[in-house]
Amino acid sequence: MFSGIIEALGEVVAAEPREGGRRLGLRVPEPLRGLEPGASLAVNGTCLTVVAARDDRLEFDAVGATLKRTLLGSIRPGDRVNLERSLCMGSPVNGHLVTGHVDGLAQVADRRPGEGAVYFDFTVPEALAGQIAPRGSVAVDGVSLTVAEASGNRFTVSIVPYTLEHTIFGDYRPGTEVHLETDVLAKYVQRALTGADGAPRPVVTEKQS
Repeated sequence: MFSGIIEALGEVVAAEPREGGRRLGLRVPEPLRGLEPGASLAVNGTCLTVVAARDDRLEFDAVGATLKRTLLGSIRPGDRVNLERSLCMGSPVNGHLVTGHVDGLAQVADRRPGEGAVYFDFTVPEALAGQIAPRGSVAVDGVSLTVAEASGNRFTVSIVPYTLEHTIFGDYRPGTEVHLETDVLAKYVQRALTGADGAPRPVVTEKQS
């Protein structure tokens, strides 16, 4: 479990095919160099397990569903990534609870300045649009954000200069694809209101006598 507050930026230094997946090597800054094999780290919002650690380099295996659901199959050496260690019991949650399980991909539709910040519009898959609401929470590449506006399959967030500088948001341009994780409570609410096929459940009212 994570909080969506990015601790550091890492750099991809290796992305090698392995049987059934890819071995990823990341160069990480000093605060993250104490991680040992078996530890969890969110890489662009995707929870991965450290399989090897030496000096300033951490290695991970990305396989199966992770490669199908995320962009980790296409990252290359030189790419920057958002990093966050998993929460410890009692740690402050300065963002919101983020599981590290990517729900799908969103795409940057627009980027524009305004009111001392930068506004980003994203388009999302129809299946996830119902889980995103104004003033609700969402994680984009692992960054905990508050939704400013939401309509149809599009939502808007406001990014302050600090976030632009300390995450990969500064690299985003229209057309950029990103990892999206909706709020875990929104998933349960939507599931409770729909059937297994996603269709709305019928509303049952008590018959008045």
